[in-house]
Amino acid sequence: MTAPPAPTPTTTPTPTTRRRRAYWQTGLTLAVLVAVVCMVRRHWPVLESGAGRLAVADQGWLAVAGTAALGTWVSSALAQQGAVPQRLPGGRLVASQLAASAANHVLPAGLGAGAVNLRFLMRCGLPVGRSASALAVKATAGVVVRVVLIGVLATVCPGVLRVPGISLGVVGVVLAIVVLVTVLLNCPLWPRCRRALGTVLTDIRAVHVRPQRAAALWGGSLAFAALNCLVLICVTQAVELPLSPARVALLYLAASSAAALLPTPGGIGSLDAALVFALTASGTTASAAASVVLGYRLLTVWLPLIPGLLVLGVLVRRKAL
Repeated sequence: MTAPPAPTPTTTPTPTTRRRRAYWQTGLTLAVLVAVVCMVRRHWPVLESGAGRLAVADQGWLAVAGTAALGTWVSSALAQQGAVPQRLPGGRLVASQLAASAANHVLPAGLGAGAVNLRFLMRCGLPVGRSASALAVKATAGVVVRVVLIGVLATVCPGVLRVPGISLGVVGVVLAIVVLVTVLLNCPLWPRCRRALGTVLTDIRAVHVRPQRAAALWGGSLAFAALNCLVLICVTQAVELPLSPARVALLYLAASSAAALLPTPGGIGSLDAALVFALTASGTTASAAASVVLGYRLLTVWLPLIPGLLVLGVLVRRKAL
């Protein structure tokens, strides 16, 4: 009898590599937060006037904005359910999204939300590979929905987003990306990446075989993006900002997509700066833009943070994570 073939060796990150990666992410996060603190000190009078304007804002619109913020957790849970063929426990699924949102505001680059959702899916009986694939399916649907919404709103509101002219620098960046992709395709890790991509595509097909799961995935992703836009729209209405809802939604989607490139906890700092820049570029005064961003952050981050952390602790205590 012939001996069985030796298992193929796999490369896993060493503890030193993981620590080095965590150091880089933490250092970049701290650098961004320090820059934010310096900007806050420099523009404190503008922020103070913005907070005063928010204090006398229309409470009815702020109540609608708060309700929309609550709906983002339900829509996120719906999208997560749509990303897996198995049925997940509804109450714990919604609670895990609240806990993931709180964890996402503590750790950089969405690591908190990813870790919470991964542990939740594994506790529901999914293997680690399938759990990671489900998160990738949900994230892919979210990106596709955002791109489609930006395209539709850019058509409705022409001139809001200006496409920069193509320069030699842009051409050089594109060529560099092409070279990088070519190198990656020929590297030894490409077979593993291809297998992971194949797993994700298999899970996408398995989800879309069931119309209910596909509707939950795409409907939840669309509702999540729309409700976040609605929060900002209601805050702009509360402070009587003269911007159309479609324009505000387009500015939010563009600013949040740009802020995702910086790995700060929950986009704190990067999203704030991007939103202020987008609003002021549309003709809004600095104090009005500051009041809108403060109101949006108050409803989506600061008010739910403590309840989210408490829910996270309860889920961990009950071994649901």
